[in-house]
This record gives sequence, C-alpha cells and structure tokens, in this order.
Amino acid sequence: MSVRKRIKKLLIYLSIACVISTAFVLIVNQYIKNGGSKYILSHEEVPEADAIIVLGALVFPDGNVSLMLRDRLTTGYELYEKGKAQKIIVSGDHGRKDYDEVNTMKDFLKAKGIPGDDIFMDHAGFNTYDSLYRARDIFQVRKIIIVTQKYHLMRALFIARELGIEAYGVSADKRIYNGVMLKNELREIAARNKDFFTAKLIKPKPKFLGEVIPVTGSGSLTDDRGK
Repeated sequence: MSVRKRIKKLLIYLSIACVISTAFVLIVNQYIKNGGSKYILSHEEVPEADAIIVLGALVFPDGNVSLMLRDRLTTGYELYEKGKAQKIIVSGDHGRKDYDEVNTMKDFLKAKGIPGDDIFMDHAGFNTYDSLYRARDIFQVRKIIIVTQKYHLMRALFIARELGIEAYGVSADKRIYNGVMLKNELREIAARNKDFFTAKLIKPKPKFLGEVIPVTGSGSLTDDRGK
C-alpha cells in the first residue's frame, strides 16, 4: 500500500473516531440536562427538605460576592424565609487562608437576618461532586434543595441523585450574566461528561471528609474563625 493510501486511510479512521467522540459527548450532555431539568422547581413548588445547599462561586478580597453568588445566596435566603428548610449549607472553596468563600457566604446570610446556628459551612466544597458527597456524609442530608444557576443546576441534581440524595433544585438566575454565560455553558459540557463518569461509575471519595456534623444540630460547629 502506498504512503498516500495509508495516510488517506488513517484520516478516514481519525474522522470516524472524531465523529463518534463528539456524538458521545453531546449525548451525555443532553442526558444530564434532561435528567436534571425535571427536578428544577419554583420557590412555591419545591418541597420542604432537610437543608438548602448554596453552591459557592467567586468572592472578592474586600468581602463582596460576585453577582452569580449574590443571586444564589439571595435565592437560598428566600427559600429559608418560605420555610422550605430550617438549615442552610454554604459549600465552597476555603482551601487557602487568603481565599474564603464560605465565611463570606455565611456573613452575607447573617446580614439578612438568618441566625448563625442555622448556617453550616462546608469548607471543602472544592467542586460540585465533593459538595454533594459531603452534604450526604458529613451533614447527613437525605433530602436537599440545591441552589445555583440553571446551567450548573442540572449537573448538580444529576450528581446528588446518583449519590442517593432526594434532590430538588431552584434556579438562582435573577439576571443576564453578560460576558460569562457562553464560557460557562461551554465549560459545563466538559464538566457534565466528567461527572457522568465520576458520579455514575467511579464514585470516589471527596478530597476531604472529616467528622460528622448533622444539620439537625448547630451550624456553629462549622465555625473556624479564631481557631
């Protein structure tokens, strides 16, 4: 066989592999979107749960929160005020002393009038899978309301239900997030495919676990300031 024919044959195989891979990625993406969407409910429709979990996002050094996180926290507060759960878990990145999502989130909710004892901080919510695994195993949650933007919420619901949590979601989309949504949507396609394998097949333990702190107790047990 000539070199030219070998190259042509190789290109055909590569093209077929590319088409199959792309199709698989898109099928998984749609599978997770379809599976999660049916559990996204309004403030009024969502049932009462053991806890509301607000998933973290960017915070600034001056103590302010990004618009996305502000909307997540406000939605969590609204659900708490409606009596949908008596406890709120704020889960985010506190892996460095100079970056602390969870205390910033707790301060935001306390400023709105929620007692500190009703707010549990998950300091090791480094990704969505870890946040929900820890909600189940550290905070002993069996029924949960997840709060984040819709693009993210579908994957979070898929993960939670694969972990055996009765999970419902309320979207925190309160505005158009100019300049970030397209990037987030594209990144989410990759994240959905990764977490399809993580949550459905591999089910690894999160980076950190720790002692059990049930949400039936006091959120002050998760405080770390002054320690």
